[in-house]
Amino acid sequence: MQNITKNLRQNWTKSDNVRVSKEEQNEALQMDALKKYGCGKIFHKKISGISKSRPEFEKVKEILRTGDELVVWDIDQLGRTTLELLMLVDELNQKGILFKSLSQTLIDTTTETGEFVFKLFALLAEHERKRLIRRTKAGQETARARGRMGGRPKGLSPRYQEIAPMVISAYKEQSGMPPRSIREIMKAFSIPSTTTIYKILTDDNVPFQAYKKPNL
Repeated sequence: MQNITKNLRQNWTKSDNVRVSKEEQNEALQMDALKKYGCGKIFHKKISGISKSRPEFEKVKEILRTGDELVVWDIDQLGRTTLELLMLVDELNQKGILFKSLSQTLIDTTTETGEFVFKLFALLAEHERKRLIRRTKAGQETARARGRMGGRPKGLSPRYQEIAPMVISAYKEQSGMPPRSIREIMKAFSIPSTTTIYKILTDDNVPFQAYKKPNL
């Protein structure tokens, strides 16, 4: 059977709530550009820029397969933070999914230049992961010196018990810094299961309490 997903082109767009005709015109412009490019299936969802709930994008990720092409109007539609964006682009690259942004012509992995840009994104993502871990360790040492470190969550493997304080510190909103998403934390600390990270964040023995189960 022919792999029909080989030429599948998907798109997911994010925009603020449409209130005036100018925004409606901009939305129509994006849709026209995507159709002109040849997108056979377009995913569209209006959410606020600060929302963590992105069900339409999760649908796209479930459908995409190796050889598919993800097309977006603008690359900032994929992530709320730089680290999240870098990790997502790196994830697409590792899965063999082509990627193109209509607004940023250099970001197009169907070209040699675009492939180079993807490799650069992968290097930046790895750099950001390591930087996050270094900063988290530094914060952990400071908290320990001040006697503010709590215990380690029970019911976890030794590895996760070891990194639990760093995970908590990384997820907690820092002064002057935006909160990091669950996706960012899972990538940075190589945590494959959402159950595990929820256990770390909600266990009674950790120093930070009352976490709500966040959306990915």
